[in-house]
Amino acid sequence: MKPFIPGQILPTTVVGSYPAEPRRTLRSLLDPFHEAACQAVEAQISAGVTIISDGQVREDMIGTFASQLPGIRGKDVIGKVMPSGHPITVKDTRYARTRHPYVKGIVTGPSTLSHGLHLDTPNYRTRDELVPDIAEALAAEARSIGETGITMLQIDEPIFSTGVADLDIGRKAIERITTQVSVPVCLHVCGPLSRIIDEYVRMPVQVLDFEGSVDLDNLSSLSSRDLGAKYIGFGCVDSSSAKLEDVDTVIKRIRTGVEVLGAERLIPDPDCGLRMLPQDVACAKLSRLCEAAAIVRSETGIDDHQ
Repeated sequence: MKPFIPGQILPTTVVGSYPAEPRRTLRSLLDPFHEAACQAVEAQISAGVTIISDGQVREDMIGTFASQLPGIRGKDVIGKVMPSGHPITVKDTRYARTRHPYVKGIVTGPSTLSHGLHLDTPNYRTRDELVPDIAEALAAEARSIGETGITMLQIDEPIFSTGVADLDIGRKAIERITTQVSVPVCLHVCGPLSRIIDEYVRMPVQVLDFEGSVDLDNLSSLSSRDLGAKYIGFGCVDSSSAKLEDVDTVIKRIRTGVEVLGAERLIPDPDCGLRMLPQDVACAKLSRLCEAAAIVRSETGIDDHQ
């Protein structure tokens, strides 16, 4: 396999969110979260992250999109869900692109979004019926994000590992979104993968991202499957704990991932978003991740510029 980013073995990334706080500035009168987005982007760049995000600082993963889609009021579905009349996350993604060459755009997956909402309309009898319309709405958003020049589009589907969502419907919804972008698409799933592993590896994406530092069985589940040409976003920093891992611990995790999956396939990142951590801890975890990846990168014996 060729490195995901030309000339870069073991590029680091983030799953998405960052614990940035709104600041009171003159500009904040017009956009209370602009400074928070700037802060999140600069923290990722300072830590040395290869592929950054916009920080996802404005709302939670459900509210960010649900609040902008016609047919949804609050978290209640009150009518047919339609695409937003304007891009939802493009402003922050475009800003991140002005600060860094490699940026991932992020959308909450249709299945996770549908299960985070309450049905209060006869338009949909079940959440499964809602998923395709949400996918259509998110496809329009993905198309707009793709036009900013992103390196990767990430779809977040934490609901997949719970067994609640219909994975066949979920797969078709993801496929609808992927047709709208020309860059690789990453699917992030939280939790244990063993119960969905067969469906997971067949998802129509180029990058599979999962928790690897807390759920150690995930790596072994993947190692026994044919991954084809898929890349792996490998969580090697615990995002659920404020405890900062020492660099040797993170190095060991990355080394294990390299031994099992190969350095060219691996994209080290945190297990999940860092939104719930103190800012100093989140920044330190990203710095530790990048430091560890650089050390393992130097051990691979692979020429970064091949």
